[in-house]
Amino acid sequence: MKSVQTGAPGAIAVVDIERPAPGPRDVLLRMRAVGICGTDVTFLHLGGMPIGPDGQTRAVPLGHEPAGEVVEVGAEVTDVKVGDRVVVNPQAAPSGIIGCGGALGGMSEYLLIEDAVVGTSLAVIPDEVPYDVAALNEPMAVALHCVNRSEAKPGDKVLVFGAGPIGLGATIWLKLRGVAHVTVADVLPERLRTALAVGADAVIDSSREDVAARLAELHGTGANSLGQPRPDTDIYIDAAGVAAVVNTALTSAKWGAKLVTVAVHKKPEPIDLGAILRSEMTILGSQGYPTEIFEVTPQLARHWDRFARLISHRVPFADVEHAFRLALTPGAAEKVIVTFGDEG
Repeated sequence: MKSVQTGAPGAIAVVDIERPAPGPRDVLLRMRAVGICGTDVTFLHLGGMPIGPDGQTRAVPLGHEPAGEVVEVGAEVTDVKVGDRVVVNPQAAPSGIIGCGGALGGMSEYLLIEDAVVGTSLAVIPDEVPYDVAALNEPMAVALHCVNRSEAKPGDKVLVFGAGPIGLGATIWLKLRGVAHVTVADVLPERLRTALAVGADAVIDSSREDVAARLAELHGTGANSLGQPRPDTDIYIDAAGVAAVVNTALTSAKWGAKLVTVAVHKKPEPIDLGAILRSEMTILGSQGYPTEIFEVTPQLARHWDRFARLISHRVPFADVEHAFRLALTPGAAEKVIVTFGDEG
Protein backbone atom coordinates (compact mmCIF):
# COMPACT_ATOMS: atom_id res chain seq x y z
CA MET A 1 0.00 0.00 0.00
CA LYS A 2 1.03 3.63 -0.31
CA SER A 3 1.86 5.70 2.73
CA VAL A 4 3.03 9.28 3.25
CA GLN A 5 6.01 10.17 5.39
CA THR A 6 8.38 13.08 5.73
CA GLY A 7 11.00 13.39 3.01
CA ALA A 8 13.63 16.05 2.48
CA PRO A 9 12.94 19.28 4.41
CA GLY A 10 9.79 20.84 3.02
CA ALA A 11 8.68 17.74 1.13
CA ILE A 12 6.77 14.49 1.61
CA ALA A 13 7.70 11.03 0.40
CA VAL A 14 5.01 8.67 -0.87
CA VAL A 15 6.37 5.19 -0.18
CA ASP A 16 5.21 1.64 -0.80
CA ILE A 17 4.97 -0.45 2.38
CA GLU A 18 3.34 -3.73 3.35
CA ARG A 19 -0.35 -3.58 4.12
CA PRO A 20 -0.69 -4.37 7.84
CA ALA A 21 -2.17 -7.69 8.95
CA PRO A 22 -4.28 -7.35 12.11
CA GLY A 23 -3.61 -9.59 15.07
CA PRO A 24 -6.37 -11.07 17.23
CA ARG A 25 -6.86 -7.82 19.19
CA ASP A 26 -6.44 -5.43 16.24
CA VAL A 27 -8.60 -3.79 13.61
CA LEU A 28 -7.61 -2.76 10.10
CA LEU A 29 -9.10 0.40 8.64
CA ARG A 30 -9.32 1.50 5.07
CA MET A 31 -8.64 5.22 5.24
CA ARG A 32 -11.41 7.46 3.98
CA ALA A 33 -10.29 10.93 5.09
CA VAL A 34 -7.28 12.37 6.94
CA GLY A 35 -6.69 15.97 7.98
CA ILE A 36 -3.43 17.86 7.62
CA CYS A 37 -2.37 19.72 10.75
CA GLY A 38 0.20 22.34 11.71
CA THR A 39 2.17 19.57 13.42
CA ASP A 40 2.55 17.84 10.05
CA VAL A 41 3.87 21.08 8.60
CA THR A 42 6.40 21.37 11.44
CA PHE A 43 7.68 17.84 10.75
CA LEU A 44 7.97 18.70 7.06
CA HIS A 45 9.96 21.85 7.73
CA LEU A 46 12.36 19.82 9.87
CA GLY A 47 12.53 16.94 7.42
CA GLY A 48 11.29 14.50 10.07
CA MET A 49 11.60 14.11 13.82
CA PRO A 50 14.81 15.29 15.53
CA ILE A 51 16.75 12.41 17.08
CA GLY A 52 19.84 14.12 18.43
CA PRO A 53 21.59 17.40 19.15
CA ASP A 54 23.43 17.36 15.81
CA GLY A 55 20.27 18.13 13.82
CA GLN A 56 19.73 14.59 12.55
CA THR A 57 16.16 13.55 11.91
CA ARG A 58 14.30 10.34 11.17
CA ALA A 59 11.41 9.94 8.77
CA VAL A 60 7.96 10.20 10.35
CA PRO A 61 4.80 8.52 9.00
CA LEU A 62 2.27 11.35 8.76
CA GLY A 63 -1.45 11.62 9.51
CA HIS A 64 -2.89 11.86 13.01
CA GLU A 65 -6.43 13.01 12.08
CA PRO A 66 -7.88 9.87 10.46
CA ALA A 67 -11.37 8.61 9.76
CA GLY A 68 -11.89 5.25 8.10
CA GLU A 69 -13.90 2.12 7.46
CA VAL A 70 -13.29 -1.16 9.28
CA VAL A 71 -12.25 -3.82 6.74
CA GLU A 72 -10.75 -6.52 9.00
CA VAL A 73 -11.39 -7.39 12.64
CA GLY A 74 -9.23 -9.56 14.90
CA ALA A 75 -10.80 -12.65 16.46
CA GLU A 76 -10.80 -11.18 19.99
CA VAL A 77 -12.39 -7.84 19.03
CA THR A 78 -16.12 -7.86 19.70
CA ASP A 79 -17.28 -4.24 19.82
CA VAL A 80 -16.69 -3.26 16.17
CA LYS A 81 -17.49 -5.02 12.91
CA VAL A 82 -16.51 -4.85 9.27
CA GLY A 83 -18.20 -1.88 7.63
CA ASP A 84 -18.25 0.33 10.74
CA ARG A 85 -17.22 3.95 10.17
CA VAL A 86 -14.78 5.08 12.86
CA VAL A 87 -12.60 7.87 14.16
CA VAL A 88 -9.33 7.20 15.92
CA ASN A 89 -7.46 8.24 19.07
CA PRO A 90 -3.89 8.57 17.73
CA GLN A 91 -2.47 8.74 21.26
CA ALA A 92 -3.74 5.27 22.19
CA ALA A 93 -1.46 3.30 19.85
CA PRO A 94 1.03 1.05 21.72
CA SER A 95 3.65 1.65 19.02
CA GLY A 96 3.60 5.42 19.56
CA ILE A 97 1.34 8.31 18.61
CA ILE A 98 -0.11 7.71 15.16
CA GLY A 99 1.27 10.27 12.73
CA CYS A 100 3.30 12.06 15.42
CA GLY A 101 6.43 10.00 15.83
CA GLY A 102 4.91 6.53 16.20
CA ALA A 103 5.43 3.61 13.87
CA LEU A 104 2.08 4.13 12.10
CA GLY A 105 0.61 7.00 10.11
CA GLY A 106 -2.95 7.66 9.08
CA MET A 107 -1.96 9.24 5.75
CA SER A 108 -1.91 5.76 4.26
CA GLU A 109 -4.31 3.61 2.33
CA TYR A 110 -4.80 1.37 5.38
CA LEU A 111 -4.21 1.91 9.09
CA LEU A 112 -3.77 -0.72 11.79
CA ILE A 113 -5.49 0.00 15.10
CA GLU A 114 -3.57 -1.97 17.70
CA ASP A 115 -5.42 -3.28 20.76
CA ALA A 116 -8.66 -1.89 19.37
CA VAL A 117 -11.15 -0.92 22.06
CA VAL A 118 -14.18 1.27 21.44
CA GLY A 119 -13.97 4.36 23.61
CA THR A 120 -10.21 4.06 24.01
CA SER A 121 -8.59 3.67 20.60
CA LEU A 122 -11.54 4.29 18.28
CA ALA A 123 -15.19 5.32 18.21
CA VAL A 124 -17.97 4.47 15.77
CA ILE A 125 -19.58 7.37 13.92
CA PRO A 126 -23.09 7.46 12.42
CA ASP A 127 -23.45 6.70 8.73
CA GLU A 128 -24.77 10.16 7.94
CA VAL A 129 -21.54 11.91 9.02
CA PRO A 130 -19.27 12.49 6.00
CA TYR A 131 -15.80 11.09 6.43
CA ASP A 132 -14.17 14.46 5.75
CA VAL A 133 -16.04 15.97 8.70
CA ALA A 134 -15.30 12.91 10.85
CA ALA A 135 -11.59 13.58 10.26
CA LEU A 136 -12.05 16.78 12.31
CA ASN A 137 -12.65 14.70 15.44
CA GLU A 138 -9.05 14.97 16.69
CA PRO A 139 -8.53 18.73 16.21
CA MET A 140 -11.98 19.42 17.61
CA ALA A 141 -10.98 17.48 20.72
CA VAL A 142 -8.03 19.88 21.05
CA ALA A 143 -10.44 22.81 20.73
CA LEU A 144 -12.85 21.34 23.28
CA HIS A 145 -10.09 20.81 25.84
CA CYS A 146 -9.18 24.47 25.48
CA VAL A 147 -12.78 25.48 26.15
CA ASN A 148 -12.97 23.09 29.08
CA ARG A 149 -9.80 24.63 30.52
CA SER A 150 -11.42 28.06 30.25
CA GLU A 151 -14.40 26.91 32.36
CA ALA A 152 -16.50 29.37 30.35
CA LYS A 153 -19.99 29.93 31.73
CA PRO A 154 -23.15 31.02 29.89
CA GLY A 155 -22.87 34.60 31.15
CA ASP A 156 -19.24 35.05 30.07
CA LYS A 157 -17.92 37.24 27.29
CA VAL A 158 -15.05 35.64 25.36
CA LEU A 159 -12.52 36.75 22.77
CA VAL A 160 -10.91 34.08 20.56
CA PHE A 161 -7.70 35.19 18.87
CA GLY A 162 -7.11 33.27 15.63
CA ALA A 163 -9.76 31.92 13.27
CA GLY A 164 -7.91 28.83 12.15
CA PRO A 165 -9.43 25.38 12.73
CA ILE A 166 -8.73 25.35 16.49
CA GLY A 167 -9.97 28.89 17.08
CA LEU A 168 -13.10 28.25 15.01
CA GLY A 169 -13.62 24.93 16.76
CA ALA A 170 -13.36 26.69 20.12
CA THR A 171 -15.91 29.21 18.91
CA ILE A 172 -18.37 26.45 18.04
CA TRP A 173 -17.85 24.69 21.39
CA LEU A 174 -18.29 27.97 23.29
CA LYS A 175 -21.61 28.65 21.57
CA LEU A 176 -22.79 25.05 22.03
CA ARG A 177 -21.88 25.51 25.71
CA GLY A 178 -24.28 28.45 25.83
CA VAL A 179 -21.71 31.23 26.21
CA ALA A 180 -23.43 34.57 25.82
CA HIS A 181 -21.03 36.46 23.57
CA VAL A 182 -18.08 35.17 21.57
CA THR A 183 -15.93 37.53 19.52
CA VAL A 184 -13.25 36.28 17.11
CA ALA A 185 -10.21 38.32 16.08
CA ASP A 186 -8.04 37.63 13.05
CA VAL A 187 -6.26 39.51 10.26
CA LEU A 188 -7.81 37.65 7.29
CA PRO A 189 -11.30 38.74 6.15
CA GLU A 190 -12.21 35.28 4.81
CA ARG A 191 -11.45 33.72 8.19
CA LEU A 192 -13.63 36.29 9.92
CA ARG A 193 -16.48 35.50 7.53
CA THR A 194 -16.15 31.84 8.46
CA ALA A 195 -16.17 32.75 12.15
CA LEU A 196 -19.53 34.47 11.72
CA ALA A 197 -20.82 31.52 9.72
CA VAL A 198 -20.04 29.05 12.52
CA GLY A 199 -21.71 31.18 15.17
CA ALA A 200 -19.43 33.98 16.40
CA ASP A 201 -21.43 36.94 17.69
CA ALA A 202 -18.92 39.48 16.36
CA VAL A 203 -15.51 39.68 14.70
CA ILE A 204 -12.54 42.04 14.89
CA ASP A 205 -10.06 42.62 12.07
CA SER A 206 -7.01 43.10 14.29
CA SER A 207 -4.93 44.30 11.33
CA ARG A 208 -6.89 47.56 11.22
CA GLU A 209 -9.06 47.80 14.36
CA ASP A 210 -8.08 48.65 17.92
CA VAL A 211 -8.88 45.37 19.68
CA ALA A 212 -9.35 46.83 23.17
CA ALA A 213 -11.55 49.68 21.96
CA ARG A 214 -13.70 47.34 19.88
CA LEU A 215 -14.02 44.92 22.79
CA ALA A 216 -15.20 47.74 25.05
CA GLU A 217 -17.93 48.47 22.49
CA LEU A 218 -18.94 44.81 22.32
CA HIS A 219 -18.50 43.67 25.93
CA GLY A 220 -18.85 46.88 27.92
CA THR A 221 -16.32 48.39 30.30
CA GLY A 222 -14.77 46.84 33.41
CA ALA A 223 -11.64 47.80 35.33
CA ASN A 224 -8.29 46.30 36.27
CA SER A 225 -6.94 46.04 39.82
CA LEU A 226 -5.89 49.72 39.73
CA GLY A 227 -9.37 50.85 38.71
CA GLN A 228 -8.29 51.67 35.17
CA PRO A 229 -11.00 51.07 32.53
CA ARG A 230 -10.63 47.86 30.57
CA PRO A 231 -12.97 45.83 28.32
CA ASP A 232 -15.38 43.72 30.37
CA THR A 233 -14.12 40.55 28.63
CA ASP A 234 -13.97 37.54 30.93
CA ILE A 235 -11.89 35.07 28.90
CA TYR A 236 -9.28 35.39 26.17
CA ILE A 237 -8.29 32.36 24.10
CA ASP A 238 -4.99 32.38 22.22
CA ALA A 239 -5.40 30.19 19.15
CA ALA A 240 -2.99 32.32 17.12
CA GLY A 241 0.41 31.66 18.68
CA VAL A 242 2.05 35.09 18.44
CA ALA A 243 3.36 37.32 21.21
CA ALA A 244 1.26 40.29 20.04
CA VAL A 245 -1.88 38.32 20.88
CA VAL A 246 -0.72 37.46 24.38
CA ASN A 247 0.36 41.04 25.06
CA THR A 248 -2.95 42.40 23.77
CA ALA A 249 -4.79 40.10 26.17
CA LEU A 250 -2.52 41.06 29.07
CA THR A 251 -2.81 44.80 28.56
CA SER A 252 -6.55 44.66 27.85
CA ALA A 253 -7.49 42.43 30.76
CA LYS A 254 -9.87 43.51 33.49
CA TRP A 255 -9.34 42.33 37.07
CA GLY A 256 -9.68 38.56 37.31
CA ALA A 257 -9.78 37.86 33.56
CA LYS A 258 -8.44 34.59 32.19
CA LEU A 259 -6.17 33.72 29.25
CA VAL A 260 -6.04 30.19 27.82
CA THR A 261 -3.23 29.46 25.37
CA VAL A 262 -3.88 26.54 23.02
CA ALA A 263 -1.70 27.74 20.11
CA VAL A 264 1.86 26.53 19.68
CA HIS A 265 4.41 29.32 20.23
CA LYS A 266 7.38 28.07 18.26
CA LYS A 267 10.01 30.17 20.02
CA PRO A 268 10.35 32.16 23.25
CA GLU A 269 8.93 35.66 22.88
CA PRO A 270 8.80 38.73 25.16
CA ILE A 271 5.52 39.34 26.94
CA ASP A 272 4.47 42.08 29.35
CA LEU A 273 4.51 40.26 32.66
CA GLY A 274 3.99 43.53 34.48
CA ALA A 275 0.50 43.71 33.03
CA ILE A 276 -0.43 40.59 35.00
CA LEU A 277 -0.07 42.59 38.23
CA ARG A 278 -2.57 45.15 37.00
CA SER A 279 -5.21 42.52 36.26
CA GLU A 280 -4.27 39.47 38.35
CA MET A 281 -4.98 37.58 35.15
CA THR A 282 -4.98 33.78 35.30
CA ILE A 283 -2.97 32.23 32.46
CA LEU A 284 -3.60 28.59 31.54
CA GLY A 285 -2.07 26.28 28.98
CA SER A 286 -4.13 23.78 27.00
CA GLN A 287 -2.39 20.75 25.51
CA GLY A 288 -4.05 17.94 23.58
CA TYR A 289 -7.15 16.18 24.87
CA PRO A 290 -6.74 14.23 28.11
CA THR A 291 -10.38 13.10 28.05
CA GLU A 292 -12.01 14.85 25.12
CA ILE A 293 -11.04 12.72 22.11
CA PHE A 294 -14.36 10.87 21.99
CA GLU A 295 -16.39 13.28 24.10
CA VAL A 296 -16.55 15.42 20.97
CA THR A 297 -17.82 12.66 18.68
CA PRO A 298 -21.59 12.77 19.44
CA GLN A 299 -21.67 16.58 19.12
CA LEU A 300 -19.57 16.46 15.96
CA ALA A 301 -22.11 14.03 14.53
CA ARG A 302 -25.09 16.09 15.65
CA HIS A 303 -23.73 19.36 14.24
CA TRP A 304 -21.60 18.01 11.40
CA ASP A 305 -22.85 20.56 8.87
CA ARG A 306 -21.63 23.37 11.13
CA PHE A 307 -18.20 21.81 11.58
CA ALA A 308 -17.97 21.18 7.84
CA ARG A 309 -17.54 24.94 7.33
CA LEU A 310 -14.03 24.62 8.78
CA ILE A 311 -12.83 22.62 5.76
CA SER A 312 -11.40 24.81 3.01
CA HIS A 313 -9.96 22.11 0.72
CA ARG A 314 -10.72 18.46 0.00
CA VAL A 315 -7.93 16.84 -2.01
CA PRO A 316 -7.86 13.22 -3.29
CA PHE A 317 -5.06 11.00 -2.01
CA ALA A 318 -3.87 10.60 -5.60
CA ASP A 319 -2.93 14.30 -5.42
CA VAL A 320 -1.56 14.23 -1.88
CA GLU A 321 1.55 16.20 -2.82
CA HIS A 322 -0.72 19.09 -3.84
CA ALA A 323 -2.54 18.81 -0.51
CA PHE A 324 0.69 19.25 1.41
CA ARG A 325 1.83 22.09 -0.83
CA LEU A 326 -1.37 23.90 0.10
CA ALA A 327 -0.74 23.25 3.78
CA LEU A 328 2.86 24.46 3.50
CA THR A 329 1.93 27.72 1.76
CA PRO A 330 0.94 30.44 4.24
CA GLY A 331 -2.53 31.76 3.52
CA ALA A 332 -3.28 29.22 0.77
CA ALA A 333 -5.67 27.07 2.80
CA GLU A 334 -7.34 26.88 6.18
CA LYS A 335 -8.10 23.18 6.70
CA VAL A 336 -7.04 20.60 4.13
CA ILE A 337 -8.61 17.14 4.22
CA VAL A 338 -7.16 14.34 2.09
CA THR A 339 -9.86 11.96 0.86
CA PHE A 340 -9.61 8.34 -0.23
CA GLY A 341 -12.07 7.03 -2.81
CA ASP A 342 -15.71 7.65 -1.93
CA GLU A 343 -15.43 9.78 1.20
CA GLY A 344 -19.16 10.14 1.74
